[in-house]
Amino acid sequence: MATRDELMALMRQFTIETERYVEAASERDSLYRTDLHALSIMMGAAQAGLTVTPGLLREELNLSSPATTALVDRLDSAGHVTRRRSEVDRRQVHLQMTEKARSTGAMLFAPLARHLNGVLDQYTEEQLMLLRDMMQRITDATVAAKDDARDGAGSARGRSAG
Repeated sequence: MATRDELMALMRQFTIETERYVEAASERDSLYRTDLHALSIMMGAAQAGLTVTPGLLREELNLSSPATTALVDRLDSAGHVTRRRSEVDRRQVHLQMTEKARSTGAMLFAPLARHLNGVLDQYTEEQLMLLRDMMQRITDATVAAKDDARDGAGSARGRSAG
């Protein structure tokens, strides 16, 4: 059981250190943390072939409509995204990352990727497959916990336990 506790502690520390890295990287380039998260979501959506809309960002980042508008305005003003109307539904706005956003993102996360790849290089393909499976399951569990927290299930259980 000690190993499980150590692993949980390491995952907590990883989360904290990741947030610290994002904070340091965003400060260096005068971006808000939410801006970086938005660009990360847009990169993932582009890789999956999905269209990014302000509504998608609002939902993924759990922002209000005015906060989403401010976010998109900042990214647009900084030259990180362009807006264009949907050809199918002119009321809908599609967001596209610019080359500046891609190069800024690559520059911001290159040191992290370099260090993480140095660690991953120390594992066999079989070990990496196991780690990939674990990370996918941990991510899925985290999403489920987030949904529970939004629905109030987590706080109700926490009150009854104490």
